[in-house]
Amino acid sequence: MASSSSFASNSQYCPRWKYDVFLSFRGEDARKTFMGHLYEGLKNRGIFTFQDDKRLEQGDSIPKELLKAIKESQVALVVFSRNYATSRWCLNELVKIMECKEEENGQAVIPIFYDVDPSHVRNQSESFAEAFAKHEVRYQDDVEEMQKVQGWRTALTAVANLKGYDIRDG
Repeated sequence: MASSSSFASNSQYCPRWKYDVFLSFRGEDARKTFMGHLYEGLKNRGIFTFQDDKRLEQGDSIPKELLKAIKESQVALVVFSRNYATSRWCLNELVKIMECKEEENGQAVIPIFYDVDPSHVRNQSESFAEAFAKHEVRYQDDVEEMQKVQGWRTALTAVANLKGYDIRDG
């Protein structure tokens, strides 16, 4: 029977997580404000964080690398802002994050409601309703895409039901 010390010294050993935190957010809403402060605060505390503009290399396939980084992150911080649901990228990330959460030894997911009411995310109301109305018009004749839209709705409701942070007033 192998001891735990021999397991740790095994050259084949590879930690499960490459990143401590994956940040999911709508860039146009928060990249130059809240996200910059959040990223720097995490970095200053020694928390290895994946943020797309900080970790992607020139020539990388963005969708492929984002999905890989999600799987390799121990925690996902999902920062909901007013325009989050307008982005297919954000919504696809969110679905992948929630899939990873449900896996055995899945990652932790922490929602942050940045200038939005958590109930607007949960119920897809206000700006989230407007975004989904546009998605549904755009994909109304495509069954496969409409299934994606329903998956986005399900993921939004599920993540908004998690304990998170409401920072609407600073």
